[in-house]
Amino acid sequence: MIYGYIVRKLIRQSFDHVNNHRWDELLEAVVPDIHHRFAGAHALGGERHDRETLRRWFVRLGRVYPKLRLHLNRIWVCGWPWHTTVFVQWDARTTLLDGDDSYFNRGLHVITLRWGKVHAIDVFEDTQEVARGLAVQASAGIGEAIAAQIVS
Repeated sequence: MIYGYIVRKLIRQSFDHVNNHRWDELLEAVVPDIHHRFAGAHALGGERHDRETLRRWFVRLGRVYPKLRLHLNRIWVCGWPWHTTVFVQWDARTTLLDGDDSYFNRGLHVITLRWGKVHAIDVFEDTQEVARGLAVQASAGIGEAIAAQIVS
């Protein structure tokens, strides 16, 4: 189906923007009143309800995990242009500032699109691994890794 192909291409491009810290390009596809949820009681957890707060969250993600790489394993597209649900299964790897390259996380994004614009993003992953990695980064001098959540 052509529509599914186009959506998968846009999703791959969005994850490429994350891997390369191109936040402005990434956020072009996001509606002003986005709903972004990232589970966990740590500096990356919480909910955001507007594009600017989500931008600040992505900037923080890039600072606390500067070498983070997301590899897409599978993308499922369900629905029509006026209401599309996308499931993205991925693996995340990074080398932490102490040299530890064992950070690995497998997760799932559930993304809601309407007419090509992102309205909601729910992220499901191992929040204990995220918290462990943030603790290592904080110990190495990134204070923002233990800062209060960015929420709106």
